[in-house]
Amino acid sequence: MTSVPPASTPARAFDFESALSARARTMRSSAIREILKITQRPDVISFAGGLPAPDLFPMEDVRRAADAALTRYGAAALQYSTTEGHPPLREWIAAQAGIPASNVQIVTGSQQGLDLLGKLLIGEGDVVLVEAPTYLGALQSFQPYLPQYVEMPTDAGGIDVDALEGILRAQRAAGRPARLLYAIPNFQNPTGRTLSLERRQRLVELTAEYGVLLLEDDPYGELRFSGEALPSLYELGLRLSGDVDRNHVIYSSSFSKTLVPGLRDAWVQAAAPIVAKLIQAKQGADLHTPTLNQMIVTELLPILPAQIERVRAAYGERAGLMVAAIGEHLPPEAGFTEPQGGMFLWITLPQRLDTEALLPRAVERRVAYVPGRPFFALGGGHSTMRLSYSNASPAQIAAGMAALGETVRGALEE
Repeated sequence: MTSVPPASTPARAFDFESALSARARTMRSSAIREILKITQRPDVISFAGGLPAPDLFPMEDVRRAADAALTRYGAAALQYSTTEGHPPLREWIAAQAGIPASNVQIVTGSQQGLDLLGKLLIGEGDVVLVEAPTYLGALQSFQPYLPQYVEMPTDAGGIDVDALEGILRAQRAAGRPARLLYAIPNFQNPTGRTLSLERRQRLVELTAEYGVLLLEDDPYGELRFSGEALPSLYELGLRLSGDVDRNHVIYSSSFSKTLVPGLRDAWVQAAAPIVAKLIQAKQGADLHTPTLNQMIVTELLPILPAQIERVRAAYGERAGLMVAAIGEHLPPEAGFTEPQGGMFLWITLPQRLDTEALLPRAVERRVAYVPGRPFFALGGGHSTMRLSYSNASPAQIAAGMAALGETVRGALEE
């Protein structure tokens, strides 16, 4: 190796900050990821991360599926593939929705889908409607494209569609019509709320009337453990439009919550003009989702119904234990959602408490959660928190909720 002689004068420090684009300078680390760093102590019970339960992963089935995929496809399983995705997997997804496979795009995790859709649909200053609160990862994906967020009021039933109609009307009158509405209708992250059928129908109708694309994020829809299943916004949009390529609803979902997250297989289904642009955007991002991973998921499809039932049962039990523990350990002033599915519930404490300030005291008692503030696009939520029950055993839920109750009650007594 050739040695480099020392410089005669010290080099100036390079100004990397100035080298960054304006878009890059808007990027922020995920608040949840940062919180997870301080809760990695093995003695801390974490309700913070939205992690599927690893004890429910179908390990032997995945091992057999990997072997089957390599046996069936040989070297093709390890080769570059088409951007659109593995055809048998796209065909299966399309069949579930009753649409052509050409309207399905495989993406590398639903987070990539959000990022690519943000790139395609959001220009600087465009009005994007989001729930208050909403999924932090969506805000993180959209922010580099410099949207103007407008929050939609929510209540225990999710989006207040009457208030939304007023917002849409006001934005149009001001010459700043909304371009995109982002919603999580099933077991919302972070609140666990579910949008009623009546509100779903009105949401689809309003966005169609005002010419607003509606992005439905549905990673948890299959994880219902109580109540009745409801049609997706995409399905309602299809009924309203009568044509898959006139449907203004874009649907995003994932196999991460039903099978395993590590394979990073998800999809977007949308009208042909949106999918055509998604293909181009994905080619610039990663060419295609890993071939072998898609083939493994395809081999796992026969066991998917049984796997979903297994996850539903476990999460239903864990959610029930956490709800019961809230009643036992938290003060009566604490409000909370009682989810019908998914992985999360939401707690609202008295206004004089700040859950960010409270977190270190909770960690001292060996329990962690996510403060609610980062889930609000325009700020707020200082007295709220998100809890995840999916990756906690019954014993951990009992001990962790007791510790959380002690933390909250102690703060209220000061």
